[in-house]
Amino acid sequence: MTKCTAPLWEKFNSGMIPVIPDIKCKSPGEGDLLVRRNPVEYAKDLAEAGAPVISVVTESEHYGGSLTLLQQIAEAVPVPILRKDFIKTSEQLEESAQYGASGVLLISSILEKDQLRKLIEEALSLGLEPLVETHNEEEIDAVKDLQLSFLGINNRNILEWEMDNGTVNTTEKLAQSVSQNALVLSESSIMSREDVVRAGAAGAHAVLVGTALLKAKDPVAMYHELRVPRG
Repeated sequence: MTKCTAPLWEKFNSGMIPVIPDIKCKSPGEGDLLVRRNPVEYAKDLAEAGAPVISVVTESEHYGGSLTLLQQIAEAVPVPILRKDFIKTSEQLEESAQYGASGVLLISSILEKDQLRKLIEEALSLGLEPLVETHNEEEIDAVKDLQLSFLGINNRNILEWEMDNGTVNTTEKLAQSVSQNALVLSESSIMSREDVVRAGAAGAHAVLVGTALLKAKDPVAMYHELRVPRG
C-alpha cells in the first residue's frame, strides 16, 4: 500500500527531495500558526505549488486540529492526505479512512510493539499507508522486522510536545540505521533550504515542514525555496 509514498518516490526519483507541508493550527511552542488564514485555502495553495502529499494535524488540545479539518482538506486538494495524531485505537484508524486520509501517523514511542504491529495491519486493511515515527536508535531497531514502506525520524521529542531544541542532527545520526526499503521522512526542525540539503545528504528521502512554512511571510515562495535537488 503506497498511497502516500508513491508520489514521494516519484518526486525523489525525478531528482528532487520532496517536501510535505504539515498543517497545524497552533503549537505549544509557537502559539497560533494560522494567524487568521483559512487552512483549506492554505492547503490548496501548497498543493498547487507542487506538494505531493499534505499532512494535517488533527489533535485538538495542543495543536488545534480536528477531523472536520481533515475532511475539508481531503475534499479540497487532489493529493494524498496524511493524518497526524496520537493514534492508538482501531476506531481512530477507521475514522481516518472515513474522513479522507490516505495515510496515518503511528508513533512508536507511545505504542507497544505488538500494538504497533496490529495497527499497521489494520491501517493497511483499511487502505491507509502507515507512517511509523521514530526518534532514537532503539525505536528504529525495534521496528526493523516490520515490513514498513514509510518510516519517519522526528528531530524533536513528541513526548515533550516538540518543546525541545531538536535539530536535523537527529536525522543525520539515525537515517543510516534504517535497514529496510522504507521511504525515510525527516520530520520537524526543518527551517531552511540548508536543513533540507542536510537531511537529504544524511539519507532522508523526503522532509516534512510545518512551522517554517506557516510562519513565512509568503508560504508558497518559501515552499519553492525548500525544493532542492537530491545530492
